[in-house]
Amino acid sequence: MIYPKIPLAQSIIEICKAKNLHHIVISPGSRNAPLTIGFTNHETFKCYSIADERCAAFFAIGLAEQLQKPVAVVCTSGSALLNYYPAFAEAFYSQIPLVVISADRPQDKIDIGDGQTIRQENVFDNHSLYNANLTEESSVENDVKIQEALHISVSKKGPVHINVPFEEPLYETVETLSVKPNYVLFPSEEKPLENLDIFVNQWNLADKKLFLIGGDTPNSIEQSILNKLGQDESVVVMTEVTSNVHHANFITNIDTIITPFTEQDFKNFQPDILITIGGMIVSKRIKVFLRKYKPKQHWHIDQLRAYDTFDCLTKHFEVSPNKFFNTFLPKINTLDSSYLSSVLEIRKFRTQKSNEYLSKIRFSDLKAFEIILPMLPKNSQLQISNSSPIRYAQLFEIDSTIEVFCNRGTSGIDGSTSTAIGAAVASGKETVLITGDIGFLYDSNALWNNYIPKNFKIIIVNNGGGGIFRILPGHQENKTFNTYFETSHCLTAEHLAKMYGFEYEIASCESSLKNGMQKLINATQPIILEVFTPSKCNDSVLLNYFNYLTKISDIY
Repeated sequence: MIYPKIPLAQSIIEICKAKNLHHIVISPGSRNAPLTIGFTNHETFKCYSIADERCAAFFAIGLAEQLQKPVAVVCTSGSALLNYYPAFAEAFYSQIPLVVISADRPQDKIDIGDGQTIRQENVFDNHSLYNANLTEESSVENDVKIQEALHISVSKKGPVHINVPFEEPLYETVETLSVKPNYVLFPSEEKPLENLDIFVNQWNLADKKLFLIGGDTPNSIEQSILNKLGQDESVVVMTEVTSNVHHANFITNIDTIITPFTEQDFKNFQPDILITIGGMIVSKRIKVFLRKYKPKQHWHIDQLRAYDTFDCLTKHFEVSPNKFFNTFLPKINTLDSSYLSSVLEIRKFRTQKSNEYLSKIRFSDLKAFEIILPMLPKNSQLQISNSSPIRYAQLFEIDSTIEVFCNRGTSGIDGSTSTAIGAAVASGKETVLITGDIGFLYDSNALWNNYIPKNFKIIIVNNGGGGIFRILPGHQENKTFNTYFETSHCLTAEHLAKMYGFEYEIASCESSLKNGMQKLINATQPIILEVFTPSKCNDSVLLNYFNYLTKISDIY
C-alpha cells in the first residue's frame, strides 16, 4: 500500500475510511497532492477527477443526494476553494452531507505574498455546519476535529469544511502508516416524540387541513401514510414536482389550481391547519396565498430544520414524518368536510380548460413541456434545472415511476448539469436532464469529465436567453432588458455536443420534437436534444394560459 509521507494526510485518509466516507471528488493541484496520493491509492475509496472545482462540488452533491451518504471534495490552495461556494450553499439549504477538504499553506505563509494563497480558514462560515481548521502536525486535537466534522455533516445533513495546511515536500510516499488515529464515538442525537394529545385535539376540531410537500427523496414517506392522508375528506395534499410522493387525490399542479382564484375563493380555501414536509417550495403563488391568508396553525415536520416561510410557523416537530404520522394518525377522528371534494372538482374543471387551451396554442415553451414530459421513459430519473424549466414542469403531471430532482436549496442555475451527472453516476438509472439554454451554457464544463453514463440524456429548451425574465414584472422590450436581463444570444449546443462525444438532435416544432424525443429515448450513448422555441411569444402563451383558466364560474 502507498501512503503520503505527511502524517496529517495519513490521519485524514484513515479517519475517512473508518467513518464510511468513501466517495472522493478530486480537482487537480499540487498542494493537495498528499491527499490525492492517499485517496487514489487506497481501494476503499471511489475517486473521481473533476477539473473545474465548481462543477466538482455540484457533481458531489448529485452523488451524495442519491447515495444518501457523505461525499468529499478535495482541492488545492487558493481561489480553487472559493469555487466550491455555490454548491456549499446549496448543500446547506438542501441538507446534503458535503465535506470540503481543502489543502492550504502553513499559517506562516499566509498574507506574506506567497503564491496561490488566500485566507482559507472559516471561508464558508456563513453556511458551514462546522469548520475544522487543522494545525500542521498530526495530533489528537486534529483527529477529533476531523471526526467531529464528519459526524456533524451526516447527523445534521449539511456541508462542513476541513482546512488542512501542508508544507513541502508534498509528493513523497511511504509504504507503512506512521499514525494511529484516536477514534471518537458520538452518541445518538435522535429526539423522542413528544405527547401529541393537544395537537390531535386541534386536528380533530379543524375541517380544513392543507398539506404542502416540498422536495423530498423517493420513498422517504411510507405509502400507507400517504394513502390515509389522500383519503381524508378534511385534508388537501398539495405536492411539488420534486416531492416524489403520489396519490390519486393529491394536487400536483398547484399554480394551475390557485392562480385563477378570486378573493372569495382564497378565503374559502384558507386552511385551519397547514402542515409542511420536505424542502424548499417552488410555487411563488402558494407562498403569496399562505402569507396573506394565514392558517391558525402551521406545523413543520423535519428532524433538523423548520423555515418560517409563510410567517405563521407555530410548531416544529423534530422527528421524521414516518415516526410522527405512525403515532399521530391512529389518534385522529374522521370529519365530514367538503374541503377535498371541492378542490378535486376544481382540478377536474382546470384540467378540462387546460386541455382546451393547450390544443390551440402554437409551438412554444409551454407546448414543448406538454410534449416532453409524458414521453419521458418510465422508471427513469428526471433532473430539472432552475428558472423556467422547473416552473413549467410544475404545470403538468409526471409519471409516478419517475424520480424528480432539482437544486432548490438556493435555486441557482449554476450547477444543474453537474449535479445531474453526479446523480446519474450514483443511481445508475437512465437520467434525463431538462435545462434552459442559459443554465446549460453556464455549466457547460459539467461535460468535461470521463464519468458520463451512456444512458444520460439532456434536453435543452433554447429560447435564446433568460426567458423567465419576460414573465416577471418589469419586462420591457429594450436594449437594457435584452442585454442585461434576458441575456439574448444566438448560441447552440451543437459544437459542445461534438466536442464531448454526445449525439445531437434538434427540434423546432411539434412533429420534430416528438421525433427527437423518440431518438432520445432510443439513444445508446449520451445525447443532447436541443429544442428551439420562439422567445418573443413564450411569455404571452404562458400568461394567456393562466388567463384562460379564469374563464370559469364560481366553484365553491
